[in-house]
Amino acid sequence: MLTASDWIERIIGLRRWSQQGVRAPHKPLLLLYMIGRLAQTGSRQVSFEEAEPELADLLERYGPPVTKATPEYPFHHLQNDEGLWEVSTSDGSDWPGSVRGKLRQVGMGALTVEFATALADPATRAAVVGVLLEEFADSYRTDLLEDVGLTEGSLALTVMSQTIRRRDPQFRDNVLVAYERRCAFCGFDGRLADRTIGLDAAHIRWHANDGPDEVSNGLALCSIHHKLLDLGVVGLTADRTITVSRRFTGTGESAERLVLGLTGAPVLGPQSGSDPVNEEHIEWHQSQVFHGPARLAG
Repeated sequence: MLTASDWIERIIGLRRWSQQGVRAPHKPLLLLYMIGRLAQTGSRQVSFEEAEPELADLLERYGPPVTKATPEYPFHHLQNDEGLWEVSTSDGSDWPGSVRGKLRQVGMGALTVEFATALADPATRAAVVGVLLEEFADSYRTDLLEDVGLTEGSLALTVMSQTIRRRDPQFRDNVLVAYERRCAFCGFDGRLADRTIGLDAAHIRWHANDGPDEVSNGLALCSIHHKLLDLGVVGLTADRTITVSRRFTGTGESAERLVLGLTGAPVLGPQSGSDPVNEEHIEWHQSQVFHGPARLAG
């Protein structure tokens, strides 16, 4: 019988399509969707016809902007990862592969009985979900959990630390010092007594995608601009000015002040002697996260 650690190792070892560093969170999103479905309905199975629109929406929100959302990819290919997922047809016909039209007609997928049984244990479920979330940016993980029908509180996430790449505990302080404890986009520098509040050390290239815990890969950002950066609403140019996606809309004064008005503005900092954001990390964010094209300044 497989232990919780065995399942974690299988999740860590998921086979991912890879080409020139492109993010491929298709399989983690399908698994999170199915774990949420299992928690909500008790069912480990789903037809492709039912899952397709929800997976497409998740891929649109949390997948890279450079690739078209393709729910059939994980639905078909996840079966190649040992012991997690199995596929069948509703009429007993041959498996149609990743042909979307045929999948809609007969495609069925399911978490394996063994995996679904293991997920009934809260600690195992929390650890599995925690590892899957490592694929995504910190700032919006709670939103993602809600979108798949899970909540951080009910999961009581306790990821097995030995299975996850360790983070440098000094990263946050180093970045905040470099940017003089103010948001590099809007200048917010709130404090409660002597404690900095509402300010994060944001990775430009995500930790899950080999982003280093270095000042050259960080920005001090308020919580709202951290989330907007990770969702691809805002980004950076090579000369460290702020870009805003044309896909973002907002008509109120706050949207103009906090987002639209940033178009073409320079990043505030870092202070002299600190490394600015590395151009390679900016290029990664532009290609893998930012939802272009960018708005024009002025």
